[in-house]
Amino acid sequence: MNQTTITPVRQTVTVPVSADRAFTLFTEGFNTWWPGHHIGAAELAEAVLEPREGGRWYERDTDGSECDWGKVLVYQPPHLLVVTWQINAEWKYEPDPAHASEVEVRFTEEAGHTRVELEHRYIERHGKGAEDLRSSVDSPGGWPGILQMYATETRAA
Repeated sequence: MNQTTITPVRQTVTVPVSADRAFTLFTEGFNTWWPGHHIGAAELAEAVLEPREGGRWYERDTDGSECDWGKVLVYQPPHLLVVTWQINAEWKYEPDPAHASEVEVRFTEEAGHTRVELEHRYIERHGKGAEDLRSSVDSPGGWPGILQMYATETRAA
């Protein structure tokens, strides 16, 4: 079966902190800046990114339930984070990692600031609805807006 490659979503922000601080705020401080997007039935209580390779990336909801979003594939402070995106085009968790895209985040320190580059790739792995998923994560309510919320929180920290 031939699969069409979907162009990755790429977004960049620059924050006025060291790469070490930017990485820590992105990972360990994830819940402080995540905008509240969730896929569980209840309201989001906490967004969690476990700071280690093999860690979970998930939500804990107000009813105590948890809903996975993916796994941490690469955790190399303060420069690189890669997680699987196991949320399908219907905004439900997809347990099969073969149907997961990846989100890579690079942190590059430059003259006292850090360039944070996000790439959401392999979106075609989601199959049916992948183009719609790409459009959604590339919209103002997707990665562009989410990274701006991160940048705003980083400036305030």
